[in-house]
Amino acid sequence: MLNNENAWSEWLDFNGDTISKIPQSAGVYMMHASMKILFIGGAENIKTSIQDKEEEQCISKATRVRYMQTSSYEKVAEDLIKDYQDRHDGKLPQCMQ
Repeated sequence: MLNNENAWSEWLDFNGDTISKIPQSAGVYMMHASMKILFIGGAENIKTSIQDKEEEQCISKATRVRYMQTSSYEKVAEDLIKDYQDRHDGKLPQCMQ
């Protein structure tokens, strides 16, 4: 899937098979449906975090996911959320409201 720190994966299908291949490392991730970002997150273990989110009703609508391995996931996630808000009149992604 992805081995480079600070490089995004491709957009991947959001399903159990894909999630099982995501690394258990620190990083950030985004989920979308119909080209609309639903969630932006970061965690010490992105695989576990995505698996935990998978059961949430809003997140279950997601069709694609991408991730980036990074040890500075808190800062990167914060910057991604701020950038999203700057481009969407201060609003958060749908599943973060």
